[in-house]
Amino acid sequence: MQQRLRHDVRLRAAVQEIYDAVYPGPEWTPIAFDEAERLQTIHYRQAVEAALRARPVLTDRAEQLALI
Repeated sequence: MQQRLRHDVRLRAAVQEIYDAVYPGPEWTPIAFDEAERLQTIHYRQAVEAALRARPVLTDRAEQLALI
């Protein structure tokens, strides 16, 4: 998993955004993203899973529907 992220900077950036949004501070997880990535914490692995699951949805070329 980590090897894939090293070569895909956009996926890694998405994982970091998810991690920072879901775990915004020390009350949620005591370590920053880089350390969580190095240690492969459950919080980090959950953010990776979320990014991998969102990727096909975000790259779909289907027509976007209006929100209103």
